[in-house]
Amino acid sequence: MRTPWWEPRTGEADRAAHGGDGGRTRADGAGAGKLERRDGMDAYDEEPGAREAEPDGSDAPVPPPPEDGARDVPPAPPGEHSAGPREGSTGIAALSPHYRVAAALALVAVAAVSAVHLGMVFLHVAPPNTVTKQHSKAIDDWIYPEFEQNWKLFAPNPLQQNIDVQVRAEVLTPDGGGRTTGWYDLSARDGEAIAGNLLPSHTQQNELRRAWDFYVTSHDGRNRPQGQRGALSESYLRRVVLLRLDRERSALRPGETVDRVQVRSRTTNVPSPRWSDERVPTAPVYRHLPWWPLPADDGTGAGAR
Repeated sequence: MRTPWWEPRTGEADRAAHGGDGGRTRADGAGAGKLERRDGMDAYDEEPGAREAEPDGSDAPVPPPPEDGARDVPPAPPGEHSAGPREGSTGIAALSPHYRVAAALALVAVAAVSAVHLGMVFLHVAPPNTVTKQHSKAIDDWIYPEFEQNWKLFAPNPLQQNIDVQVRAEVLTPDGGGRTTGWYDLSARDGEAIAGNLLPSHTQQNELRRAWDFYVTSHDGRNRPQGQRGALSESYLRRVVLLRLDRERSALRPGETVDRVQVRSRTTNVPSPRWSDERVPTAPVYRHLPWWPLPADDGTGAGAR
């Protein structure tokens, strides 16, 4: 058990009785004296973190030596620049000069093609004018068939009709006879599939409608083809209705095969609103296309013989 500092220790009491001073004087290297007790309790030692005195006598701390990665790098002489991308650059600026030139040329090419395409589409949907009449062939070659549009700018008479595409077929029965089916409203089937469907398919919305529009715009009122697109539209519409017949299978009985098909349209005007004084006929108008024989190499299931 240690003796408190305010109580004299046994050795100190004995020395005090014999007249000892209990301490001695020791000279340090600089000539200054420090009082040190023999038991080492009051010895003065410098703290490990004490600052060393500067040679000039000041007490300023000595800065730590710089690390290896923090040494100052002398700046590059003026006029000397690296040919590569600068540090911290992003995008095209981070590329080398050759790749920057290639990227700039690619952007210019994309912008030019986009401008030409927008101009061609605008002329295609714009009302007839001098430019469209003079360059109609170039415009059609650019638009058809990938970028065909079924709308016009400034349409004076927007479509106010419902057009249903219907089909019937002459089929061969297993006993060697034949029969003619009734009319099947393919547009009504598409409407039933779309009603209440939040994500209807592109086929249900546009396949049959676009095929019919393609045929009408490439044939005259007597169903005579106009140009090469007329024969192509006829083949496309026939294939669409055959695929629909084969898909539904409701028009055919077991063992029957399709020999030829006929397509017609049923057009009815949209009734006028109650507040309008306009009167439009409500009776349907039919347009019958000729019977189309089914080619032997058609490849559809409906035409398998």
